[in-house]
Amino acid sequence: MQPKQIHELKILDLSTVLAGPSVGTFFAELGAQVLKIEHPVFGDVTNSWRLPNEQNLSQQSAYYSSVNYQKEKRKLNFQDPKDYSIFLKELADTDIVLMNFKKGDDVKLKLDEQTLWEHKPGLIIGKITGFGSDTDRIAYDLILQAETGFMSMNGNPNSEPTKMPVALIDVLAAHQLKEGLLLALLQKQKYGQLVSVSLYDAAICSLANQASNYLMAGHIPKRIGSLHPNIAPYGEIFRTKDAKQITFAIGSDQHFEKLVNFLGLAELATDPQFSVNIERVKNRTTLFDLLEPVIAQKTCSEICSSLIELNVPVAQIKALDEVFTEDAAQKLVRSEQIGTQHTKRVTQIAFQIHDSNT
Repeated sequence: MQPKQIHELKILDLSTVLAGPSVGTFFAELGAQVLKIEHPVFGDVTNSWRLPNEQNLSQQSAYYSSVNYQKEKRKLNFQDPKDYSIFLKELADTDIVLMNFKKGDDVKLKLDEQTLWEHKPGLIIGKITGFGSDTDRIAYDLILQAETGFMSMNGNPNSEPTKMPVALIDVLAAHQLKEGLLLALLQKQKYGQLVSVSLYDAAICSLANQASNYLMAGHIPKRIGSLHPNIAPYGEIFRTKDAKQITFAIGSDQHFEKLVNFLGLAELATDPQFSVNIERVKNRTTLFDLLEPVIAQKTCSEICSSLIELNVPVAQIKALDEVFTEDAAQKLVRSEQIGTQHTKRVTQIAFQIHDSNT
């Protein structure tokens, strides 16, 4: 069966919070028709997650706006026979349904996969759960960060375990679901398909090098701030002459040699304490003490412009007001007028596709 073009797809987004709705926004940005269906009374809980200055309750919250872009919205109560009938009419020409109901609620609302496939054979269902389909344990991003090791690793040596400031587990699960749905579309079958992702699995699968450090070397990561357990200098924070903060990602001995040559500390490149990465990791505190006073005598722009020219990984540590002054970041902002409200968010699409004949 020939797969549809993205702009020919119709998607019903029954999900709430961040992971599921961001998948709906991804397809909407690609040109699909996305209808978000919410309960008439409860809606999506993220519309109640507001900053102190978001007082106008008739407007969308910024959090809600971040993952509900270019969607048609409709209020339906699935337990109302009339509303359920409206839903079934919408389902008739739908390609994908997104949901993240807790265990048993999909059955209670007649939205489980078997019921949906009876009404629409060939339907693709994208489902996000917290800890898998066999448990009704409620899962928020914070809970997953705690349960899967992220919080234990995150923070400074003297701090408590710290959550990341973005709901990263939700974001990672959403990307997993996007990938699974795209594969399902690519191999479109006459029979229905269920693509399910748990936040737990997405989190564990994202532990990457930290997982292998433990699985292969028995290393249990400690809270070391922004430092990297395998590389130095990497993540140390330095203050420049003009009171800016910068950091380096010195991933090779060649990077290190260029860095110390620029700083006028060329002798460090041949010092046995620092000449190779494994020794720099062992002696990173001593190395920091040698680099810090020299860096403090140079401005941020002087250091960054010079080292970028030398292809040495360096960055100024920027707040969001500084980030979004950059043209590159502004190009990724998407705006939408909702009634009298001007909403903004960043795109769900970071990739670009170029044809060979362009």
